[in-house]
Amino acid sequence: MNCNKQEIIYIDTEFIRLDSALKLAGVSITGGNAKLLIQQGDVSVNGEVCLMRGKKLREGDTAEYNGLKIIVKNK
Repeated sequence: MNCNKQEIIYIDTEFIRLDSALKLAGVSITGGNAKLLIQQGDVSVNGEVCLMRGKKLREGDTAEYNGLKIIVKNK
C-alpha cells in the first residue's frame, strides 16, 4: 500500500487495539465501522493485511488504511 499521509498516535499504555487505533487516528468514527474495515481486509499492520480487530499494536508498529499510515508511539 502506498502511503502518502502519516498520523502519529501516542499511547500511555503497553498497547492499543487496532480498532481503537483506527478510531484515535480519525479513520473511523465508531468501533463497528472500524471492525468492518478490518474484516474487509482494508487495513494492514506492519505491511501485512490484518483481519483481527483486537490486534495489539505497540510502540513502533504501523497500521495502514486508504493511503494513511498510522504510527504508534509511547508518550
